[in-house]
Parts: sequence; C-alpha cells; structure tokens
Amino acid sequence: MNNLIFAEQNARIIPLEDKIFGISRLAKERAKEKGHEAVINASLGSLLDDDGHLVILSSVVNAVKSLAAVDYADYAPIGGTPEFKKAIQSAAFRAFHPNSHTEVIATPGGTGALRNTISNYSKLGDTVLTTDWHWAPYNTIAQEIGRKIETFTLFDEAGKFNVASLDQKVKALAQTQERLILLLNTPAHNPTGHTMTPEEWDLTLHSVKEVAAAGKKVTILVDAAYIDFAGDAAESRQFLPKLDDLPESILVVVAYSLSKTFTLYGMRCGAAIAMTKSKAIADEFKRVCEFSSRGSWSNCTRPAMTVLANVYADPVLLAQVDREREVYRNMLRSRGRAFEDAARQAGLPIVPYDAGFFASIPCATADVVSEKLQKDDIFLVPFAKGLRVTVAAISEEKCKAIPEKVLQAMQ
Repeated sequence: MNNLIFAEQNARIIPLEDKIFGISRLAKERAKEKGHEAVINASLGSLLDDDGHLVILSSVVNAVKSLAAVDYADYAPIGGTPEFKKAIQSAAFRAFHPNSHTEVIATPGGTGALRNTISNYSKLGDTVLTTDWHWAPYNTIAQEIGRKIETFTLFDEAGKFNVASLDQKVKALAQTQERLILLLNTPAHNPTGHTMTPEEWDLTLHSVKEVAAAGKKVTILVDAAYIDFAGDAAESRQFLPKLDDLPESILVVVAYSLSKTFTLYGMRCGAAIAMTKSKAIADEFKRVCEFSSRGSWSNCTRPAMTVLANVYADPVLLAQVDREREVYRNMLRSRGRAFEDAARQAGLPIVPYDAGFFASIPCATADVVSEKLQKDDIFLVPFAKGLRVTVAAISEEKCKAIPEKVLQAMQ
C-alpha cells in the first residue's frame, strides 16, 4: 500500500514540486537562515525592491482600498464585467485602435488566457509551436489538456531571430495538423528578455500566411505578460498594427495580465483578447472561451476588474499609475544593463537581452550548475537550455555579482 499511486498520470509528467517555486522556497529558507543580503534569490518572476520586498504600486493600492463591499463580494460575469473589458483593451492596446473585431474574456492571469486559447484552437493530441527558450509551464498547460509542445530555435548562430527554423517548423506541423497555434512570448520574452523587432514580425507573418493560404487555420497567441516593462509603451506595441490586417484564417489572441503591469499578482486577473477580421469568429471566441472558463475556474475576481475599470475611468489616477510604473521600469532597465555589462566583463556568454524581468545564460548542464550555485547562496532557475536570472527580483549590485559566480561554477 505504501507504493500505491492513486492518481492517474494521464500521460502527464508530474514533478514532486514545481521547479520554479521549489527553488524559490529553498532561497527563502536560506535567507531566513543567513539574512536577505547574504542570498541572491533570482528565481521567482516578481518585481522586488533592493531590500527584497514586493514592489506594489501605491496608486493601485489606493484604488483597491477605495472599493465598496459589493466590488469584491459579488460574482463577476464569466467573461468579465463590461467596464473591465473596455479598460483592459485600453491597457493592452494603448494608442493602438484595432480595425479588427475584438472580444475579451477575463482569465486568471495570462496563464488562463493561454489555457483557454490552446484548449479551443487545437485538437486533442495536437502540437503547439513555441520557442526553444520558453516558460516551462507552457509544457504543463499543454499536458494538462492533452496537447504537446514543439519548439523552433529562437536564435541562430549569430544571435539573431531564427526565421529559418520557425519557417521549417511551421510548415512541418502544417503537414500533419489541420490547425496550428504559434505561441510567441514578446515583448520582453520570458526567459531571455528578447523582443521581436518589426522585421522579425514581418518574416514570421510571411511564414504563417503561407500555411494559412494553403487552407490551414492558424492562431497566433501572443503572451504579452511583460509588455509594460519592455520599454516605452508606444514602442513596445509597434507590432500590434501588423496583426490587424490578417486574413480570416488567422486568429490573433493576446494574453494580457494585471499581475506585472498593475502589481496585482495575487488577484489573478488577466484576459484573452481576440483580434479577427470576422465578426462570426469573434462571437464564437466569446462563446467557446466562456464555456471553457465555466468548466474550469468559472469566473474571475471582481475586485481586480473593478480596480482596472476605475483606473481607466479616472485620467488623474491613470497618470499616477503610469508615472509610478515608469520609476520601476527604469530601475529594472538599470538592473538588466548592469547584468549585461558584468557578463561582458566576465566573459560569460548570455542570450541576447532587450528588456524585461529575465535574462538567460546558455548552459548544457544547467541543473548541475544551479545546484553548485545554491551552495554559494545563489538561486537561479535551470531550464532545458540554460539558466534563467530574474533581474527583476535582485538589486543592481547582485546583478553585477552573478556572472562571475556562474562562470566559476560552470568551470
């Protein structure tokens, strides 16, 4: 009886503990033992100040505190309140106004948007295409709903976006599947910090349009969780107009999260935002995604929806939120550049970094090196292709200290 496994695996690979949260737990235990300053915890994807405290926008906190009881006690509609749906499009798109038909479905963070899109726009057993460097829970989401993840090589030997690999994988999957989901985490990619350029988007869309013209249905799923920490708001959204004039056989879904942008991690709220030339497809998106929501988490938290709606209904409050976020975006930019500079000085190769919460170090023995670093009180997350460094979670000085230590552990 001691060896009895009661739960069904159902073809899933279920670890004893989530890798990212497990390493973060170890780091926190070490910090309690030795003190915050003695430990470099660059594991969990949260923005922290130099003292290791969670960054929380005070303007958003005030908006939360102003909520009436009914704002957090009452159910929200399955797809989200009308005010929220309007506000989250303003938050995600900013100055860009789509000509496409759009629909919004509230989800528990960006993760829920990924889950619902994959569930509804691929078949059981299908393969979803994403980059070889990617957020590990993509695999978890796919496994949980009976899909698989396939990858193309994100960077070529020159460190440039590998459009040849993308094109080859897109066309190969189109030979075996009626549908294709292309999952792209940009701008400020997790885990590398890469942001796709307009030229890279053009090349990607050319490849996708070719298979769509051959009769395949394609969904471009943009994981934009870090868009508001990728630099200037207008600059980081310059790719959106390119997604606004696509044929009906290509559906665009933007996964947007309140977690990072509004420091509302614990409220678990985000949205899947569809863009399509067809009103019928937009209406279908609303229907099928609400069905999926009802069959999983049912509905999302009303307080987060109300906070976002209130922020966008008050120009003064919105300006306060934007100003406050800009301070922390600048802090994050300085940390990322400090890490880059230190890696260059140490002679440590890193993956091309543009912006965002994370940077990455290529390493064939990432698990082994990660364990070695833990003995030196440095906690990084090992991925399949290397080590992820959360520059968002550590001070600039700690960002500077990591490359030399990693190089020593690798040697």
